Amino acid sequence: MAAASLALALLLYLGLDFPEASPAQSYAAEPDTAVEISYGSVIKLMHERTKFRLHSHDVPYGSGSGQQSVTGFPNVDDANSYWIVRPQPDTSAKQGHPITHGTIVRLQHMRTRKWLHSHLHASPITGNLEVSCFGGEGESDTGDYWMLEIEGSGKTWRQKQRIRLRHVDTGGYLHSHDRKYTRIAGGQQEVCGVGDKRPDNVWVAAEGVYLPVSQPK
Repeated sequence: MAAASLALALLLYLGLDFPEASPAQSYAAEPDTAVEISYGSVIKLMHERTKFRLHSHDVPYGSGSGQQSVTGFPNVDDANSYWIVRPQPDTSAKQGHPITHGTIVRLQHMRTRKWLHSHLHASPITGNLEVSCFGGEGESDTGDYWMLEIEGSGKTWRQKQRIRLRHVDTGGYLHSHDRKYTRIAGGQQEVCGVGDKRPDNVWVAAEGVYLPVSQPK
């Protein structure tokens, strides 16, 4: 309950607009349940092997695109690791609808409102595909599109389920590893895109505020 109250207070503080479900109607997942993830839910994505959370902050890359950097963050209690799950624009998907294998989604960084993005710039440490945050409310393009690939037999995205996110434009999988930054983002690890399936591009939805699921009509 404490986790739920903290997460809801954070949503109210940041002023998220939930036209179809107010924060009071949402809930934090209990430790022993695996709730469905619907559009509008606010989640942290945990890198399965290293347990770092997908993270961004208003610090630009010093190379490549110079866009807002994306890293893996070691601590659980960090407000800059929350992402809002959004549908692809101009689809029939609505807030609260479940998300199935093969669906294209967007992840909006809750604090800065920019989109998880990738392109052909080189990542700073390994020279793989750079992953950044870019755009904002009303400013999104296909570089923000990620295809959900669910591992195993499940067809609907749930908390704790092993997934991969494949970038639509480049074909790169959202990836991380043990290589860490030493300067501005010291102790945080590189997040990048790679073109093939590897153990290090598996992620799990962990902490978050999950909106009730409503089936499409």
